[in-house]
Amino acid sequence: MTIQEKTELIAKDIKKEEGTNPVRIFKNIAHKEYISMHGPEHHILDGASILVAYKNAGGNIDIDNALNKLMAEGLRMPGAMCGLWGICGAITSIGAALAIIDGTGPLSTDGTWGDHMQFTSAAISELGKINGPRCCKRDAMIAFKNGIDYVNSHYGVTLEYEQMKCEFSAVNMQCIKDRCPFY
Repeated sequence: MTIQEKTELIAKDIKKEEGTNPVRIFKNIAHKEYISMHGPEHHILDGASILVAYKNAGGNIDIDNALNKLMAEGLRMPGAMCGLWGICGAITSIGAALAIIDGTGPLSTDGTWGDHMQFTSAAISELGKINGPRCCKRDAMIAFKNGIDYVNSHYGVTLEYEQMKCEFSAVNMQCIKDRCPFY
C-alpha cells in the first residue's frame, strides 16, 4: 500500500473518531492494519489526531479542509527525516496542524509563527534527551504531550491527555525499553 493510500484511509477513518483525547484517537487509528510501526504515515496521523480532537472539543475548524491541507503538508515530509534531517515527523505534523488552526504561514507576524517554533523546539528538545533510535509511537507521545499543552493554553478548548503505556513495544525491533518514558 502506498503512503498516499494510507493517507486517504487515515483521513476517512479519523473523521469517525469521537472524544477530545488525541492520544486515544491516535491509538485507535495506529492499531489499524494499514499503519506501520514506523513510517511517514505518522506525518499525517499525528497532526490529524490533534485536528479531530480540537474539532470535537468545540474548535472552529472545517475538518475536511484541514485534513486535506495536513495531508498535502505531510506527504511532502520524507520518511526517516528524524535521522536524516534532525527533526521528527510527529512533531512537524502537529506543528502543521497548529499552523492550519491558526492560518499561519511563512510571513505571519501575529505571533503564531514564533509560538509554533517554541512548541516544536520544546518537543524536539525532549526527544533529544531520550535519544534514538527512532520510534514513531514514542515520538508521537512526546509530540502529543507538548501539542496538547499548546492547544489548551492557546485556543479556549480543552483536549484530554493521558500518559500512554506503550502497546507497541513487542512489534518494535528497536525498542529502547526502560529508556522510554512510555515503556
